[in-house]
Amino acid sequence: MLWLSLYFPHLPLEIFPQGAVLEPLAVADGRLVLNCNREAEAAGVRPGMAVSAAAALAPQLRFRRRDEAAEAAALSRLAAWAGQYTPAVSLVAPHGLLLEVGGCLRLFGGLEALAGRVREDVAGLGYRAFLAVAPTPLGAWLLAHAGLEERIGAMDGLARRLQDLPLALLGLPPATVEALHGIGAVSLGDCLRLPRAGLNRRFGPALLDRLDRALGRRPDPRVPFVPPASFEARLELPAEVWETEALLFATRRLLLELEGYLIGRGGGVQRLSLTLIHHKRPATAVMLGLAAPGRDARHWLALLRERLGQLALPAAVEAVALAADDIRPLGGRNFSLFQDAQQESEERAALVERLQARLGAAAVRGLCAVDEHRPELAWRHGEPGEKAPVPVCGQRPLWLLGAPEPLGAPEGLVLRAGPERIESGWWDGRDMARDYFVAEDSHGARLWVFRELRGERRWFLHGYF
Repeated sequence: MLWLSLYFPHLPLEIFPQGAVLEPLAVADGRLVLNCNREAEAAGVRPGMAVSAAAALAPQLRFRRRDEAAEAAALSRLAAWAGQYTPAVSLVAPHGLLLEVGGCLRLFGGLEALAGRVREDVAGLGYRAFLAVAPTPLGAWLLAHAGLEERIGAMDGLARRLQDLPLALLGLPPATVEALHGIGAVSLGDCLRLPRAGLNRRFGPALLDRLDRALGRRPDPRVPFVPPASFEARLELPAEVWETEALLFATRRLLLELEGYLIGRGGGVQRLSLTLIHHKRPATAVMLGLAAPGRDARHWLALLRERLGQLALPAAVEAVALAADDIRPLGGRNFSLFQDAQQESEERAALVERLQARLGAAAVRGLCAVDEHRPELAWRHGEPGEKAPVPVCGQRPLWLLGAPEPLGAPEGLVLRAGPERIESGWWDGRDMARDYFVAEDSHGARLWVFRELRGERRWFLHGYF
């Protein structure tokens, strides 16, 4: 087995999407600064600094109180997102994940390729993490928690690398750590060199248990994370946002999390609900839809950009929420060297979806044939891409005029085909009796014309081929 560990040291800060508002921001717990962004660091603010001192250094510094519930929710969403790499994902509260990747290395082209992809994707979400790999879950976690981005595949190499790590990383009670320091044991290697019986008698079995699990001497089963049946995510913004364009950065993170979640589930969604949350005002709901289930975050973001571009915000937005509950199976597809019919169909569907997002669903519709001989009644609006049986009839032009236009005398036209006689409609009061011809004018244009069979027997133009 091989375990990949991700440790998120800045999670209290990064639960706020930093790219939306580039202002000094710090997360505080009581009177101390826990984390701060780069803009705050440029002003001299540092983690561990008193809140009063930080405010004096950076008068424009925004403070957010630590929200441990929001951190836990973000970590759970990250675990669901990580299911795209392996089904064996475990939480290491409060700031870490463990992924068992030994069985999926060939799928991603080897360990280095997988680790590089995970690192790139984590950065794309807006998080910073230490990534380490080891043959035991606790060993991988200790390396990542120590900030050592190592790739260790063998037990002997792991034992040598863990020896220099501080004992505080084991999560022992502070009194135990202090007592060990008192006897000169400050690292894992110091403890390993002491007699086991004496350590067990003086400090209890917990210390030896953790050392043995880290080194693979004792089993270390991990509880697998079970992703939820539906996707729900909420992001608090670091500052109120009045422009819809600024919302795209925060929403992009949620869409990427959704994409990873759906890949892990082997599914897609056809409808998304984005909620823009205002202060003391009703929320604004934005609905997005696809012609078929999908999970491509870039495509969803393009549709959202179109929708938000048409939206006037009634008030400033302080948080965004994304929800998708109708998860449908989405099979894989084979790719060919050349463009095929499936790719062309997907491109057409993507174009239709973007047009609907920009213009509204009612403004983009398809046309379907109706089993009716009268040309004015032989079609109807339908969903784009909807298939309908085409009735057997004569040649029909692509461009049918809204109402037939009188031609006067048909001199100058050459009749190329016809007549096709249409007599119908006596039962509904829209009776017609016409002979239709395919004609050609002096410029070579092909026209669809007809002559009345009753009354003045006039000629009319009804369409263009």
